[in-house]
Amino acid sequence: MNESILSLSPGPWKDYELIDTGGFEKLERFGEFILSRPEPQAIWDKTLPESEWKTMAHAHFAKEKSNPEKGNWEQLKKMPHNWAIEYSNAEGLDLKLNLAQTSFKHIGLFPEQAVNWDYLYKTIKRSPIAKPKVLNLFAYTGAASVAAKAAGADVTHLDSVKQVVTWARHNMESSGQSDIRWMVDDAMKFIKREARRGNKYHGIILDPPAYGRGPDGEKWVLEEQINEMLKVCAEILDPKDHFLLLNMYSLSFSSLIAANLINTTFKNVQNAEHGELYLQDNQNKKLPLGIFFRFSSY
Repeated sequence: MNESILSLSPGPWKDYELIDTGGFEKLERFGEFILSRPEPQAIWDKTLPESEWKTMAHAHFAKEKSNPEKGNWEQLKKMPHNWAIEYSNAEGLDLKLNLAQTSFKHIGLFPEQAVNWDYLYKTIKRSPIAKPKVLNLFAYTGAASVAAKAAGADVTHLDSVKQVVTWARHNMESSGQSDIRWMVDDAMKFIKREARRGNKYHGIILDPPAYGRGPDGEKWVLEEQINEMLKVCAEILDPKDHFLLLNMYSLSFSSLIAANLINTTFKNVQNAEHGELYLQDNQNKKLPLGIFFRFSSY
């Protein structure tokens, strides 16, 4: 039996473009500003000359030698520390997302996730439940939470870092939404409590990191704990009307791993899709940026 594995990338986006990739870096435009940042997947050569990268970029992230996960932004042209961009799709989703230069090379947005925002918005819009309960775990700065809220869901947003939950609240307000439930907690502890309480959700979104820490130092290692986490999610996912979206970014993970995890954990998996997300640069190179598995009862 042949199984289709999807490769998905966001459609045209006025406020974002991936200009070039290579040499373990990427050159991107967010609104008016162009940034060059490390990218471990971009093992090929750059297409544009180094001089052109430096001429175009407003800022460049330089990694610390002692800690490659941290570093500093080198300002090459004048630009603000904080700014915002917009995202919209043909179905009526409109987001205004706030960006900032952080010491971990991130800026508060993963553009390839626009594919998942679209999926969430369309799936929740056609839900047979008037106001489906949706849980977003490892929810970061909350673009998925805001997309779910904009579609009419009752959203619980959970992350272990208080500052990014505050950032997510800002994104909600900027996008004209309100009344998301905010949780600063360890994801595993929270869902185990929900299971003991008998609470159910119509939708669960998971975007776990490869490694992480809970608010009290709880250790998270993706390959060691994702199986247990999905088993608990199966307990709290509504058995009749539901969807689940799993997204994982790990250099060693195939979407077949996600498929095996889901299919051995959940009963009656319907309308399933899995594959990888990518961004295509302006030089026609495709940059892989994680895998996904999603299914819905309707």
